[in-house]
Amino acid sequence: MEVFTALVRCIERSQAEFIEVVEEKLKAAEWQAEGLIKELEQEITELQRRCSELEQLLHTKDHLHLLQSSPPLCKLPPTRKWPQKYVHSRLLDVTLDPDTAFPFLILGKKNRKQVRCGDKSQENLTNDPKRFKNSFSVLGKEGFSSGRFYYEVQVTGKTWWWLGVASESIDRKESLNLSSDGLWTVWLNGENGYGANNYYPVRLSLREKPQKVGVFVDYEKGQVSFYDVKAKSHIYSYYGCNFTEKLYPYFNPYLSCSGENSAPLVISSVNHKQ
Repeated sequence: MEVFTALVRCIERSQAEFIEVVEEKLKAAEWQAEGLIKELEQEITELQRRCSELEQLLHTKDHLHLLQSSPPLCKLPPTRKWPQKYVHSRLLDVTLDPDTAFPFLILGKKNRKQVRCGDKSQENLTNDPKRFKNSFSVLGKEGFSSGRFYYEVQVTGKTWWWLGVASESIDRKESLNLSSDGLWTVWLNGENGYGANNYYPVRLSLREKPQKVGVFVDYEKGQVSFYDVKAKSHIYSYYGCNFTEKLYPYFNPYLSCSGENSAPLVISSVNHKQ
């Protein structure tokens, strides 16, 4: 018993030391991230100032002033190589919650990492109050109410889809639309192209068709951002969102008709070094 007790104490002590080290590293990473964000904001402010001055020069009639001012304004200020940096965030191991899935949706059986729309209602479904009844929607199993989170979804081969996050209280019995409360998404709407849902839909002009979309959420700052993973480019961001409840990853593979849009949305694993 003495040996066993000593062993337990040793394990508990090691566990406490390990947790302390992890917390210290997390705090250091958060401090570094805050510093990087401030530097980036300063760079953006400076570039916006120069852009404003150049806009004013476009309308000047003083040719001498134009010649004297243009060279220094056109020369970019020193900037950090931001692609080499990343902000520490929790990588969500997202799995789909079958209890929320619209009856026509078919979820991957092995790990519930993909979803597509079938041509009929699935059998033996529970009458769960969390289930969507009039929208081709499903939520992630895990919700969150603090911190930063990131996950990626493959959209290859699809012509319609919605992706993003939804609040816990979102209406699951009525048909969702682009201005539904508690929903922050980007979407591909067939021939109408890409957009983002706010109270008024925002049309997005993208150079490339994303094959994989990254979703980043900063709960405390009220930010939801979307990225084209392959192109390493920004798609759209919501800022100043007033999050007051738990958020869930949101997926809508939309209707499949005559084989069109039959490809699934697939949740991808994410590497910290990406």
